[in-house]
Amino acid sequence: MKKEENLSVGGYLFYTEKDAQLARTELQKIEYLEARIDYSAPDTIRYIYEKAIHERIFKTPVGLGYLQKLREFLLSQSGAASGNIIDIPLFIAYDGEVRSQAEPARSRIVPQKKRDYEKIRFTVSVLLNIMLVIAILCMFYISYGSEQPNILNYERVLIDKYATWDQELTEREQAIREKEKELQIRD
Repeated sequence: MKKEENLSVGGYLFYTEKDAQLARTELQKIEYLEARIDYSAPDTIRYIYEKAIHERIFKTPVGLGYLQKLREFLLSQSGAASGNIIDIPLFIAYDGEVRSQAEPARSRIVPQKKRDYEKIRFTVSVLLNIMLVIAILCMFYISYGSEQPNILNYERVLIDKYATWDQELTEREQAIREKEKELQIRD
């Protein structure tokens, strides 16, 4: 098989194998649509046409030719004005460069509902984090102020406890010395 035959799809000779493969894929999509499409329902054809444009399903001349066929069908229907049918956008500059807007519409446009949901989700997350920090600070405060020894206040509690014992022993010793003086007991 010659290289040119490998790059030829639908009457177009593509520059790269990647472009030719994309055109083959689009040709399969076209065959799939043609097998299932009902030309007796112009509204369905219009829906498919507009969806294919918005979703950027067809990018090669093979697919764009199919879109043109659908556009001509829609224009031939009674009551269809050319202003009501959207044009087929081209995202290729014919000096060989691809325009910056060649990205699919889905990656450029985020539905408003999704933005609102993300904003609400972020706000709830921030509020929950603030509440958790406050709860942790309250737990530290309660632990520090507690009379029970814990990792935060064990030194203070033990010093207070031993200071109290020392004070009690000193008072008892003083009381015993006073009694000894009263009874005149000497060592």
